[in-house]
Amino acid sequence: AILSPGCRNSVNSKLSGRVCFDGTFACKQFGRTEVIDNTLNPDFVRKFVLDFFFEEKQNLRFDVYNVDTRSSNLSKHDFLGQMFCTLGEIIGSTGSRLERTLSGIPGKKCGTIIFTAEELSNCRDIATMQFCANKLDKKDFFGKSDPFLVFYRSNEDGTFTICHKTEVIKNNLNPVWQSFTIPVRALCNGDYDRTVKVDVYDWDRDGSHDFIGEFTTSYRELSRGQSQFNVYEVKYKHSKNNNKKIKETKKLNSLDQQIIKMTQLNFTVAIDFTASNGNPSQPTSLHYMSPYQMNAYAMALKAVGEIVQDYDSDKLFPAYGFGAKLPPDGKISHAFPLNSNTEDPNCVGIEGVLEAYFQSLRTVQLYGPTNFAPVINQVARCAAEVTDGSQYFVLLMITDGVISDMAQTKEAVVNASSLPMSIIIVGVGPAEFDAMEELDGDEVRVSSRGRFAERDIVQFVPFRDYIDRSGNQVLSMARLAKDVLAEIPDQLLSFMKTRGIEPRPPLPATSDSPSMSTTTTATTTPAPKQRNTHA
Repeated sequence: AILSPGCRNSVNSKLSGRVCFDGTFACKQFGRTEVIDNTLNPDFVRKFVLDFFFEEKQNLRFDVYNVDTRSSNLSKHDFLGQMFCTLGEIIGSTGSRLERTLSGIPGKKCGTIIFTAEELSNCRDIATMQFCANKLDKKDFFGKSDPFLVFYRSNEDGTFTICHKTEVIKNNLNPVWQSFTIPVRALCNGDYDRTVKVDVYDWDRDGSHDFIGEFTTSYRELSRGQSQFNVYEVKYKHSKNNNKKIKETKKLNSLDQQIIKMTQLNFTVAIDFTASNGNPSQPTSLHYMSPYQMNAYAMALKAVGEIVQDYDSDKLFPAYGFGAKLPPDGKISHAFPLNSNTEDPNCVGIEGVLEAYFQSLRTVQLYGPTNFAPVINQVARCAAEVTDGSQYFVLLMITDGVISDMAQTKEAVVNASSLPMSIIIVGVGPAEFDAMEELDGDEVRVSSRGRFAERDIVQFVPFRDYIDRSGNQVLSMARLAKDVLAEIPDQLLSFMKTRGIEPRPPLPATSDSPSMSTTTTATTTPAPKQRNTHA
């Protein structure tokens, strides 16, 4: 994934901005942007390339500073604010664009910071270009203009991201800029027909640069300048119409295309409330509510849920229990809402699910048997209503024992395998879970009454395999989440392919005299193998 940062209204005075962000719990510095002088709304050119892992929680911290000296020591500069998030939150945001408020200075509004992310192509082409201009508009009262160029890569949602700036040519209406080299994937992400927008500005010392004009092109068009000049007319005014369209190659080939840009994940939780878990008031119970640490159910729920929630835009999670007697009449239920609201079982965020879970432990009677089919069918009914690829359902089931309705559960899994749905089962406690392995069809596909599941949609793991003997719950739960979520992207893609579903086409780019000439040289250079995404 490639991150593009920018800030808005960072402080109430002019500033130069520098962003540092950290990709580990220990806050190891990953990189810094360039410094942009005299602006409240910097749009940084430098991008950050990160490996994205859907099944991991990748914590980031962004710090913004006002740079006053050439010192690389951040303590020598004014701290303007910071923001914490995960890489999944950025990629999972609408259009892979996340805007957050900066904080860190008590009692002061620090402005906002904006990120965009995009999957990198495997294109390794390098382009060398040189631009010159004739008869640019005169913007300075004394003198001519001090022109420079700003290049923008178009995004799939029709917006633009800055990717290069030239140097400033002082007092010249017919400038010749120095040649520069840029990776083609930075210019157009390897799509030769994607729109490239170029703005022409007159530089001003106070940062309020005057807009001279703009033109649009593509890398394919630019590359024709290898043997001749390309000439572009610089348009003075922004136009609301743009005849150029971004060409999108429709291909089911990546996690980003499917999960992030096309599909909304819907996360549902189901928790085992059978009596075999033990009395929740006793320390020996798997449901024991200790004031000092979370029980196994809560840890598994939090580990998986905190990652999946980054890809669920509304953060509303249906949460059910099964195998309990409900008040007031003691009726046994295998799909009761943890929040006691049969009309709306949604809980707000993972913390809301945990709160409803603990409240249910206080109000229901643990009983039995351990029936999986009802809650699987409950989620399957929701999945059956949305089969166009716009939504995908993930059911997390946490249980302590052997399934009582194996035949019905197999049938439910076979039926659900044709729907946009995956099932994660986490087994807690010391019980033997051989029957669970039968549902996890990695080797033998689940079958029921002669019908085989269309896809492998079940992933089972025993919780005890992830208990860290050193007591490090953070690391053990990170490993748990990684393993149970690792198959979700492939399961989602398998549904898309079996249904022939392709990514929806992106919106067209929006953009809108003097002339601009360019010569372009394109070369391909060997590069080390880069893993851009991992699923």
